[in-house]
Amino acid sequence: MLLAVPLAPLAGSALAGIWGTAFGGNKIGRTGSSSLTILGVLVAFILSAITFQAVVFDGAKFNETIYTWMVVGGLKMEVGFLIDSITAMMMCVVTFVSLMVHIYTMGYMEEDDGYNRFFSYISLFTFSMLMLVMANNLLQLFFGWEAVGLVSYLLIGFYYKKSTAIFANMKAFLVNRVGDFGFILGIGLIAAYTGTLNYSEIFAKLPEIQNTQLPGTGWMLVTVTAICLFVGAMGKSAQFPLHAWLPDSMEGPTPISALIHAATMVTAGIFMVSRMSPLYELSDTALNFILVIGSITALFMGILGIIQNDIKRVIAYSTLSQLGYMTIALGVSAYSVSVFHLMTHAFFKALLFLGAGSVIMGMHHNQDIRWMGGVRKYMPITWITFLLGNLALIGTPFFSGFYSKDAIIEAVHASNLPAAGFANFAVLAGVFITAFYSFRLYFIVFHGKERYDQNPDAHHDDHHAHDDHGHGHDAKPHESPLVVTGPLMLLAIPSVVIGAIALMPMLFGDFFKGVIYVDGSKHGAMAELAEKIHGWVPMALHGFTAAPFWLALAGVVVSYVFYMVKPEIPAAIMAFSKKIGLYQVLEGKYGVDWVYENIFARGARVFGTVFWKVGDQAIIDGAVVNGSWKLMAKFGQWVRGLQSGYLYHYALVMLLGIVALMTYFVWLNK
Repeated sequence: MLLAVPLAPLAGSALAGIWGTAFGGNKIGRTGSSSLTILGVLVAFILSAITFQAVVFDGAKFNETIYTWMVVGGLKMEVGFLIDSITAMMMCVVTFVSLMVHIYTMGYMEEDDGYNRFFSYISLFTFSMLMLVMANNLLQLFFGWEAVGLVSYLLIGFYYKKSTAIFANMKAFLVNRVGDFGFILGIGLIAAYTGTLNYSEIFAKLPEIQNTQLPGTGWMLVTVTAICLFVGAMGKSAQFPLHAWLPDSMEGPTPISALIHAATMVTAGIFMVSRMSPLYELSDTALNFILVIGSITALFMGILGIIQNDIKRVIAYSTLSQLGYMTIALGVSAYSVSVFHLMTHAFFKALLFLGAGSVIMGMHHNQDIRWMGGVRKYMPITWITFLLGNLALIGTPFFSGFYSKDAIIEAVHASNLPAAGFANFAVLAGVFITAFYSFRLYFIVFHGKERYDQNPDAHHDDHHAHDDHGHGHDAKPHESPLVVTGPLMLLAIPSVVIGAIALMPMLFGDFFKGVIYVDGSKHGAMAELAEKIHGWVPMALHGFTAAPFWLALAGVVVSYVFYMVKPEIPAAIMAFSKKIGLYQVLEGKYGVDWVYENIFARGARVFGTVFWKVGDQAIIDGAVVNGSWKLMAKFGQWVRGLQSGYLYHYALVMLLGIVALMTYFVWLNK
């Protein structure tokens, strides 16, 4: 049954990718491709739900090798499954969100020429993510890790005739390779010092190596290993400074934005660190590093969301900020809180991305929020579901995001790590910023003056596959079909209720018992949380009196005043910020892209040119390869000059040789 969970989406992907495309003669067509892939993911979801029920309610566990690939010097390289509470939860979240995205895609990609190919990709993506979360060893984890990276490259560059899409997917691929280099170094260190890649065996051997130093350095092995693994998480989960690929990945179709940025690829790093909690508990240095990186990401990426005008990019920067919150929770050893926020975020962020896609469809594929407004009355289902997602995102009491986000803030407040002070400021400031940019987006799109008929780019659609559906320049927005709004309504339900349901079991019950390990003697954040939180109702009621609620309310009120009452205020602030250069800094994304493009990329090209001109052309080709044959040619010419063909020349050489030998032997006898 467990094998069927990842293999069902893989089978759907293979059938759609081969017989649903020109490669296999397109024998099953559009309906066949979508039906088979949806069926595969539906089977995976049902089996995941059955597995969840067996694990959580019946206490079932599974940790077995399925296939041994090879054994090298005692190091086993295997395919195996570890099914426990965190795996079962991730399986359900991944398959449910993927199922919603598959159904949604039938409406969103209806007119796209690459319809069948897209279904094949997203089903393959689901298989890759399931292999990652179900793994019981680092080798299989790495396989899933790289597979989701590969498929995300294909999805981001789905419109492969667009230069911006090709640039974006190459950027995502290269930035993730930087992180993955650190990740594979960490895996290599574990393999070298424990002799195994299996999770259980690694954790059993940690006490033997916890005081070991990395040879030739004064660094603790566990610290170096933990940081190397986290560098991989920085790339995959888009943490500063390896975050730059994620906003550009909006070049892909909207459904993959929901799939990549909600429950799957970007949460892989959070899942990995939580899974490796016994290792991270041995190094406060690594935890402080994680805490600082997460704090920078949560605060500064959220600020960038304020100035975005592309509806998808606003939500993308929101994802970056929320991933920062999850990383902060990891840094204060609140792993269960981080995974809890991962789960709640998966639902409401998928809802927001798919809601944004519905708006884009209704606005005839315009993504610029400056040419929206008043959409609420034309798209009531999209409006209400988007509002529910926004309320969950900003942490409104009784909504799912409130419970996970407030738990993170409380955990940071309770932490005694040196970096907790900065993290505390970052999470509180992030609450206001999140509420501000979220409701800036909401008010501009759904309320206020209608501006859809003023869009100067109405006839110039970015996505060649999505024409204006026959609508003119001033066509009114329209509600999306049920195949699009249905997934929105289904995602809205957990976005509201899942936090209240899962709060106590996941954070203070036995849900993660034996799965996530926290050293309570050193890191007491979870113990302090247990003293403060006594149920979902008391927590929500107390939330109305706490600072985060008032900061979020202030963000909503300020955005309402700025964009609904006094729009001249943000215009004046923008003009002033441009005058002092602040806006240029934000528009340039703090210069991270500039550094990558002008220092690393151009620097690499300069070094490459030098190595090519000097090393390759001058030394290897010029001196070694060409130089050797030229030297032999010169020697051959000289030797050939001695071969005159005259007998007296040869006789003279012989006589000179005899004289030379006689002289040599006379000299030896002396």
